[in-house]
Amino acid sequence: MAVELGDQVAMVLDGGRCEVGIESTILDLSAARPRLLRPGGVPAEHLEAALGPLASPPEGSHSAPRAPGLLRRHYAPSRPLRLNATSACDGEAMLGFGPHAATGTTRTSAAGLNLSQRGDLVEAAANLFAMLRALDQTPGCRGIDVAPIPEHGLGLAINDRLRRAAAPADEWNDDRGPAAPCVLPAIEDDEAL
Repeated sequence: MAVELGDQVAMVLDGGRCEVGIESTILDLSAARPRLLRPGGVPAEHLEAALGPLASPPEGSHSAPRAPGLLRRHYAPSRPLRLNATSACDGEAMLGFGPHAATGTTRTSAAGLNLSQRGDLVEAAANLFAMLRALDQTPGCRGIDVAPIPEHGLGLAINDRLRRAAAPADEWNDDRGPAAPCVLPAIEDDEAL
């Protein structure tokens, strides 16, 4: 965080390592059935146990994001990401997952790290951004190859962040996201407040 903010702020308070590592879960509660807009630290399975079945997220919507953190490209390293990689390409770093994951330490790869040797999604989520940053800063690294991450539990949130980080840069506005503002749903019932 301090690197991104630079001298734009007078001080950054460091509370230490974040236990979850990824940002919040975002739900849309403006309809009768809750809709998961962005998976986060609370897995969808836990939400469904408490709230019942969730509405499916909107597919392929090109309208303005309904909440912060829903930009198509977000928290992206400066080097391109290749998702679901089983090995590192020449000159690229490997971000592995699990006990048998390649970590990119071949003669021609740039570097390698493993989100969780044990295949623990909680550990992987906590390591995600720090490891992406470390590999992004590796000298001579042309890109980052990321091993497959399971699509359940915190894996949904990890994959969401990886897909956003891997999205093409051409849709960005000054490296902050699309020019369209975030659009929050209208509240029609004053008593709901």
